[in-house]
Amino acid sequence: MDWGNVTVDDLTGALREVDWSTRPRPFHEFFSKFTVPRSYLKWSNRFKCNLYYYRTNYFILIILILGVACLMSPLAITATALAALSIAFLNDSFAVTFNEKVTRTVRKFSPHLAAKMRPPHMPVIRGRPSPKKSIHICGQLRGVFVFLFSAASFILWFASGNLLYILWAFGIGFFATVLHASIRTPNLKARLNTFREEFRAVWRSYSEL
Repeated sequence: MDWGNVTVDDLTGALREVDWSTRPRPFHEFFSKFTVPRSYLKWSNRFKCNLYYYRTNYFILIILILGVACLMSPLAITATALAALSIAFLNDSFAVTFNEKVTRTVRKFSPHLAAKMRPPHMPVIRGRPSPKKSIHICGQLRGVFVFLFSAASFILWFASGNLLYILWAFGIGFFATVLHASIRTPNLKARLNTFREEFRAVWRSYSEL
């Protein structure tokens, strides 16, 4: 994958569509080799590659930093969990898996309610399904759950009195992610993984035709 031609929208779309259950990279690999990029182009390519390859590590890192900041407040810990879920809902694979498990659980107790939680049919344009398929959770658009969980987490953080600490924790987590993605030297394994993910995306698009 030529990271120099990858835009921010492309990278965001790839992170949204990638399999959410990917295991984090080993600790020794995550802190293996660091060098300072010699040009903006090299930094840009390295940053995009590392952000995609170590995405699970960065997510866990930010959640751990938030967890430490909220260690003494149960409300803040609950808010952190809700914020983590709201971020995870942005990933297609996680949202679909979450919806299926919730619907399957509800079906055991109320099949009628589970039927109402099914997503609406995909719109048809000129006899073919629309390529822009919206992700639904419990019968509602994904954005509704992202907004509700984000708003609930903000309210709980504010009520816990630790909002300033949370903002500092977010800033530290963001800075640590940018710093690591900027100076971690991409290895051959990272480059091969991006090619494999790119092939999976192309094959998935081909299978849906």
